[in-house]
Amino acid sequence: MQHEIIPDATLVSRYIKGEEYALEILIKRHKQKIYSFIYSKVYDRDVTEDIFQDTFIKVIRTLKRGAYNEEGKFLPWVMRISHNLVIDYFRKNSRMPKFDNSGEFSIFSVLSDSSLNAEKKIIKEQVENDVKRLVEELPEDQKEVLLMRIYEDMSFKEISDKTGVSINTALGRMRYALINLRKIIDKHNIVLTN
Repeated sequence: MQHEIIPDATLVSRYIKGEEYALEILIKRHKQKIYSFIYSKVYDRDVTEDIFQDTFIKVIRTLKRGAYNEEGKFLPWVMRISHNLVIDYFRKNSRMPKFDNSGEFSIFSVLSDSSLNAEKKIIKEQVENDVKRLVEELPEDQKEVLLMRIYEDMSFKEISDKTGVSINTALGRMRYALINLRKIIDKHNIVLTN
């Protein structure tokens, strides 16, 4: 049987007109991408499931209210909703320790939990006490991006403008910085405790 691919925008308008099945198709079509995106930020299946459900509750409410006007850009819109819910989750469950056990000031307390995101969370979890020394071991270009992103809270667009490299290059350097941090941690057999 020939299945035509119905564009997202058509499905959205069909759903708004009361054809409930249209939303099911949209959810099935994009579930994997949205679910993976949320999981990559929270690293917890239950939390991911909750945020995924909340995302679509919000999507349904917005569509039912007739407040959707994303000009056919359904997936980016849904991703933005899920991203905001991830940020809300971190705000509500602030995992940022202000002091470590020795009572010393933790450098991570300078990171505002409102902008806590995957990179900060990974670094917070992986590094904590030895962070400065570890970061020093990174190649210069990776260290630069990581410091701008974490300590100056710059967006990848701002980093790209400041360093003169493309956004993709900046993203790549950030990713390699995190991979290399893990390697450095393994190399030193550092046991990172929360």
